[in-house]
Formats: sequence, structure tokens, C-alpha cells
Amino acid sequence: MCEWGGEWSAVETLVIVDFEATCCDEASFPREEMEIIEIGAVALGEQATAEDEFQSFVRPVRNPVLTEFCRELTSIRQEDVDAAPGFAQALQEFSAWLAKHASPIFCSWGDYDRKQLRKDCDFHGVPFPFDDNHRNIKKEFSQVVKSKKRFGVGQAMKRAELSPQGTAHRAIDDARNIARIYGWMMEERRGGANI
Repeated sequence: MCEWGGEWSAVETLVIVDFEATCCDEASFPREEMEIIEIGAVALGEQATAEDEFQSFVRPVRNPVLTEFCRELTSIRQEDVDAAPGFAQALQEFSAWLAKHASPIFCSWGDYDRKQLRKDCDFHGVPFPFDDNHRNIKKEFSQVVKSKKRFGVGQAMKRAELSPQGTAHRAIDDARNIARIYGWMMEERRGGANI
């Protein structure tokens, strides 16, 4: 696993990935049955610039009707997921997009996205689309700002003095914002500020 501070090779592509999943604010909702309902990803170039994007809604099967809480939190509509491909097809399209990029490295804000993707791949019997390398940008951000605190995306943007763009809890918008945070981290590292 690559820790913060190392340059990445020109033959690797950092891919910022974010997922939205089925959810509910009631304790009776089985968290182990959460399913990905949106994939958002941004491929970064060497200077941490966004070079390519992928977005797809995903039709859930365990809880096909989104809860009101989930619709309000994510702004994803029932018709978005009803018209979406199932997980296996969406992942096949995502994997084809990943294949266009040299040695994609899975990067996400924390560990949730990696665990959720692995869980959904296991449930649907499809291969995990990344190797074992994973970069936890949330952890790396804390290292850059020399804090033991683990920041949420919104908190990190505030700390970096970046204005959030798009809609919070939409996978593609969150991936774009995390990519912007990563770009800020690279600038901080280049400038040597508090590193």
C-alpha cells in the first residue's frame, strides 16, 4: 500500500472512487444489505488534474425501493435506479473504463468504499476490479495537515479553503471534490507547508 509522501509512477493512474448506497435512518434497516446505487470516479493525471470521469447509477436488488431518507440524502430518484443497469453490468462498464487507464490505483475517502465494493462484488459473484493497492485519502489528508483528526469531505474542503461543488452525497460530485482536495494536498506537499 502506498503511504502519503511518495510520488506515484507515470505508469499508474490514481482513481478517486466514491459510492452511494441504499440506506435508511431506522435501526431495523440491515446495514449488511446496503447496496451501491451510484458509482462516481475521477482519473487523475500526474499533476493531480482530473483527466477522465465515470458515473453510473446502479439498480439495487435487495432493497429495490429507495427509502425516503436515502432519496433525500443523496438526491438520487427512484426512477434513476429503476432505469439503471444491475450491479454486474454497471461494474463491467466501470471495469472497461478502468482498463483505459494504466495500472489504476483505487483511492477513496476512508475505507468504506473499498469494503462496500468488495461486499457487492462477493454478493453478485463478480471479480473485484482493482488489485490490493488502496489509498485512503482521508488518512493521507490528516497526515498532510498534521492532525490526528479524521476529517469528513466537507470538513476537509473547509480546512483546505475549497468551496464544495455539486451536490453532497452524490458519488460523482463527491469524487470530483475529493480529487480537488487531493490536488490541494499535492500543492501543499510541493510547497512544503506543514509537511
